[in-house]
Amino acid sequence: MRDVQSERDRRNIPIDSVGVTGLAYPIVVRDKHEKTQHTVATVEMAVSLPKDYRGTHMSRFIEILNSCNGHVTLQNLQQIAEALRDHLDAERAEVEFRFPYFASRQAPVSGSPSYTRYDVVFWAASDDRFDFTLTVSVPVNTLCPCSREISEKGAHNQRAEVRITVRMNHLVWIEELAVIAEESASSPVFTLLKREDEKFLTEKAYDTPRFVEDVVREVAERLDRDSRIDWYSVTVTSHESIHAHDAFASLSRDKNPMEKDPRKGGTCL
Repeated sequence: MRDVQSERDRRNIPIDSVGVTGLAYPIVVRDKHEKTQHTVATVEMAVSLPKDYRGTHMSRFIEILNSCNGHVTLQNLQQIAEALRDHLDAERAEVEFRFPYFASRQAPVSGSPSYTRYDVVFWAASDDRFDFTLTVSVPVNTLCPCSREISEKGAHNQRAEVRITVRMNHLVWIEELAVIAEESASSPVFTLLKREDEKFLTEKAYDTPRFVEDVVREVAERLDRDSRIDWYSVTVTSHESIHAHDAFASLSRDKNPMEKDPRKGGTCL
């Protein structure tokens, strides 16, 4: 049967990235407390296309993904990326898994259990080196220090999101980044709260006012102290309750700037 994708293209134009996106796929990831967790990811896989090839073989992306039987770890992310390069004759390959991750937590006073959702991204690339980043987005609560200072009664507070991306030299758990985000905010967010829990969290937020700038710096201080993390990026977005806009702050830092390009992580766990 004629292999149309492998036909020679004479326009002499290489393509940076070609592949599949928007693929819903069941996966199993590591869970710090329960060992594993089943979830569903939105997957994107891509390779660079040499100038001589008319197209790539899209079916091979799925075949390589299927070979992992749904298990997604650092080790097989590297295997997937390298297999894509080998089977599709590409200089570079990238894979991305976006998925919801659920952690069981207890309310601060009543101890009522419920699940909190964190949005997670595994991203990996392989060219002359392997690179991996872990991103965790965490819902939190922020209370405005300015509002508290100028108001005689109360202060405005709102839901916010802390998004942390790290490159690591040893394993950092999803749950660990979630705790860092929650401890850096005015208060955490829970799915189930009793009245005594609401009282506790409301008062905690009032006693811990935070601008988005405060939260991003608090997170950065904690990440700076963690020797397992080589590079990080932090973005905090506050969905303002009394303003017709959101507020945000962001920063990124390479903790070993003389050792490597931050886009060339070389991570292997």
